[in-house]
Amino acid sequence: MCARSREAGFTLIEVLVALAIIAVAMSAAVRVAGLMTQSSGVLRDRSVAMIAAQSRMAELRLEGRLPMGMKGQECDQGRLLLRCEQLISAAENGRLLKIGIQVFDRNQDAPPLARLETLMSRTESLRPNPPETLGHSEVNAVMNRRLGY
Repeated sequence: MCARSREAGFTLIEVLVALAIIAVAMSAAVRVAGLMTQSSGVLRDRSVAMIAAQSRMAELRLEGRLPMGMKGQECDQGRLLLRCEQLISAAENGRLLKIGIQVFDRNQDAPPLARLETLMSRTESLRPNPPETLGHSEVNAVMNRRLGY
């Protein structure tokens, strides 16, 4: 009965080595999952910041008058506290305006989350109020001038 084979099971050393390998693999998997979660949050914040930049650009187009220079303002989007900085300058040819908007996280001193640039004609930025905000007689006057009457 004492002649049992040593091949019947695992030694304590083999079990400990297997557990160590499994622990390393599991810690790597947990780290990857954490990085993916963090990356997803950053992408969400960047997407929301781009929406804020596009909204600010639309506001500038609707305002009509575009003052040259730099201006900063808060442009929060839900729980995300953002700061929009706009820079309006003359383009190289002089007939266009270069408009740049950068969106920053107000809670961090970090590079911008979103950046948006466009060119706009000076005549577009100096146009009168849109016809829907004018009275009926004013709309007729504007249309007559455009049609050459």
